[in-house]
Amino acid sequence: MPELPEVEVSRLGLLPHLLHEPVVGCLARRADLRLPMPQDLAARLTGHRLAAIVRRGKYLLFHWPTASGWLLLHLGMSGSLRLTPPDAPAGLHDHFDLCFPRVILRLKDPRRFGLVLWLEGEHPETHPLLEPLGVEPLSEAFTADCLAALLKGRTTPIKTLLMSARRIVGIGNIYAAESLYRAAISPLRPAADLRPKEIQRLAASIRETLQEAIEAGGSSVRDYVHSDGGAGSFQLRAAVYDRTGQPCPRCAAPIRQIRQSGRSSFYCPRCQK
Repeated sequence: MPELPEVEVSRLGLLPHLLHEPVVGCLARRADLRLPMPQDLAARLTGHRLAAIVRRGKYLLFHWPTASGWLLLHLGMSGSLRLTPPDAPAGLHDHFDLCFPRVILRLKDPRRFGLVLWLEGEHPETHPLLEPLGVEPLSEAFTADCLAALLKGRTTPIKTLLMSARRIVGIGNIYAAESLYRAAISPLRPAADLRPKEIQRLAASIRETLQEAIEAGGSSVRDYVHSDGGAGSFQLRAAVYDRTGQPCPRCAAPIRQIRQSGRSSFYCPRCQK
């Protein structure tokens, strides 16, 4: 699933091509993805210029103030956004087009777990999909004190908590594993057991890992590609993720794989305590 870095890379790649451009049409090739897609977007948006593209967790929000609303888009498990020429034929899994004069923003979603929704008004953060989301890990609000408050009294394993969108949004499996490795913390540790210095290290490593992933174009471990068709490379730099049995970069101990909350966790049993 595309996580925070991949969604942010998509946002940054779209801005130079779409910002302030007028919509000339919309096309939904299906009636629904995970939820029904709005069928009146062409009537709502044609002629209106895109004012902003913002990210909340793993959601992208496209804003048209003159149309009094926002388009909410989620890539689901396998979705990607591509910028294509206006005359480019659609592929089998190309389910939605947002058309501009010189380019089409096209959503490809083979597993159809994505979302395209229209949100009325000026305050999308009150939508039921967005309102419960936790703190943004790259925001100024995410500090060691903030993380300590989120961990207090929680017996949940720390890696499971890091992947809870109601507490911290968008970290995802690969980035949780790499952040814990950099902070030298076992994914099995109960969240409330972390000491203040460990929490400081972890907060810093989360921010560092996500920023480095954005600079690397995200991780292309399944279907994710950039808006220009390129691939992310952060997965090639991973110290522990998907490296079962390989030597730890620090101590050469074999990387261990376990299951936590239905997901694979990778860590060094010697370095991460």
